[in-house]
Amino acid sequence: MNEEYDVIVLGTGLTECILSGIMSVNGKKVLHMDRNPYYGGESASITPLEDLYKRFKIPGSPPESMGRGRDWNVDLIPKFLMANGLMGLFEKRRFRKFLVYVANFDEKDPRTFEGIDPMKTTMREVYKKFDLGQDVIDFTGHALALYRTDDYLDQPCCETINRIKLYSESLARYGKSPYLYPLYGLGELPQGFARLSAIYGGTYMLNKPIEEIIVQNGKVIGVKSEGEIARCKQLICDPSYVKDQVEKVGQVIRVICILSHPIKNTNDANSCQIIIPQNQVNRKSDIYVCMISSAHNVAAQGKYIAIVSTTVETKEPEKEIRPALELLEPIEQKFISISDLLVPKDLGTESQIFISRTYDATTHFETTCDDIKNIYKRMTGSEFDFEEMKRKKNDIYGED
Repeated sequence: MNEEYDVIVLGTGLTECILSGIMSVNGKKVLHMDRNPYYGGESASITPLEDLYKRFKIPGSPPESMGRGRDWNVDLIPKFLMANGLMGLFEKRRFRKFLVYVANFDEKDPRTFEGIDPMKTTMREVYKKFDLGQDVIDFTGHALALYRTDDYLDQPCCETINRIKLYSESLARYGKSPYLYPLYGLGELPQGFARLSAIYGGTYMLNKPIEEIIVQNGKVIGVKSEGEIARCKQLICDPSYVKDQVEKVGQVIRVICILSHPIKNTNDANSCQIIIPQNQVNRKSDIYVCMISSAHNVAAQGKYIAIVSTTVETKEPEKEIRPALELLEPIEQKFISISDLLVPKDLGTESQIFISRTYDATTHFETTCDDIKNIYKRMTGSEFDFEEMKRKKNDIYGED
């Protein structure tokens, strides 16, 4: 391990694994370590089910009715991936007219603007132009455009329209949902990017205790593990490795629920995402529900996993998620956790230590992708070019 690397990565959460893969593809010499013996970090998939009971200190063993323990792969932090980056028929003519406008919108073609200036007209004004009601506005902004607050309403509409367009195009790609979810749980994703990194020369070490991050003259120069020092020019890590360099900005409550039935009023769907907009429940934050099932090889036959999450706003967080839990009744077993939202205290450009954010309450990857792109830009000084990444991947795998 006494070598010099361009980048050392600590932690195997999805953010760290994606960045490790990107840096390796870009020709960087990468060493990737984790103190844990498994991939995924705080976003790991837990199997068998008995281990989930132990992790949450639930007394006893899972009942026989839950099937074989090894049939379960339970994500601690589930997130859907947008299929391209509607949901039944919409009855309101005005909303359909709005969606047609979005589908035809092209920010490079003024002929599609219909009197709207995408760089000046606010989204609030666009909703007014199409005479959309408050419930439809809440639904559009939070479930389609995936905003977490209503701040976007008074900002130029271009980004929001493009977000809704992405949702529609993602839906059109597969027909029933705009989202994807990997079989056997999200734990497969970090391993996939780890393999990508390895193909390009990256070195992985699991179950490796980290004794010290070595900083000299305010800049990282290496990492010490088991008495050996690996030198580096840049370091990527999750907040758990640098607790003195992050700050708490809130908390998230998550409740993993095991069900023996699909969620009511979802046409017996074997997976779904429900977003309860903040305004609908007199809150500042949306409430998210992610439901998956045996169809994804994450649960025993006939069983469903629903995970409820939201940003904590009061001293009684369990009461805050009641509107979502009521949608899931009856619930066979619950596993409740409350975790801190941690963010880096600085950008890392001086120390060259680039720290990821902890995962928020959302059940989609939009904010995680934003964090990855942000760290990449801070490390390299340039925007992440996805097309270039695809080209390099195709050099190895061929076109798909």
